[in-house]
Amino acid sequence: MKRVVFNQKGGVGKSSITSNLAAISARNGIKTLVVDLDTQGNTTQYLLGQPLHEIENTVADLFEQTVSFNLFSKEPFDFVHETPFPNLFVMPSSPNLDHLEGKLESRYKIYKLKDALTKLEDDFEAIYIDTPPALNFYSRSALIAAERCLIPFDCDEFSRQALYTLLGTLQEIRDDHNATLEVEGVIANQFQPRARLPKQLLEELIAEDLPLLPIYLSASVKMRESHQQSKPLIHMAASHKLTQQFVELHDLLNDKKSGKGKSRSSKVKVKTA
Repeated sequence: MKRVVFNQKGGVGKSSITSNLAAISARNGIKTLVVDLDTQGNTTQYLLGQPLHEIENTVADLFEQTVSFNLFSKEPFDFVHETPFPNLFVMPSSPNLDHLEGKLESRYKIYKLKDALTKLEDDFEAIYIDTPPALNFYSRSALIAAERCLIPFDCDEFSRQALYTLLGTLQEIRDDHNATLEVEGVIANQFQPRARLPKQLLEELIAEDLPLLPIYLSASVKMRESHQQSKPLIHMAASHKLTQQFVELHDLLNDKKSGKGKSRSSKVKVKTA
């Protein structure tokens, strides 16, 4: 299973959601890989506890060799790093992704990530891909490589308008490059149950038959503490309310994958704002 977490809007929790779902997967005994395509490298630093400049053999190096004439190219597994957590691995990000993007686009290397992850399918049962907050070469590569897509959503009006655009973008990716890409659902993040506006927005999304997942992730300072300690919540505070919400979300997604659960919708729905 290859799952991408994507939203063109920044600050919606892509890295936190990617890392914590992957950590729960690994904690359950599933050999799990996280691919970090965001040049900020938040996922990489969260799971490895290292600054980016100290890390060699990154995802940027994987892309670099596709446009170089090196006769001794490495295999995709050579760019995978073991984390301190059992069964959890990372293909780390690098600021060099920025410099490579134009070269990769001009040589149309948009399918190279898909090729690399296909080679890793025998090594990892679950692969999670974190994306930059933009529709660029790397996020397109991820959407082409993935089988499933999760959309983080912070509960405000700007995010809702951006969501309609994003769903249209995903439909284009399906039509042009990846007909099997499935939108697993929209994840309400930083949810405040006592505030009127978030509840109203989510009710409207449900009324529009958009694929909102039924588990809402609460706003909590515990997530910031988790980032600071470079420990996913399942390893830092397993009994915390937010951790349990992530566990419920992980289980829901895997029940859907196995056919045990039912989703609101697996089709891309587009609404014109």
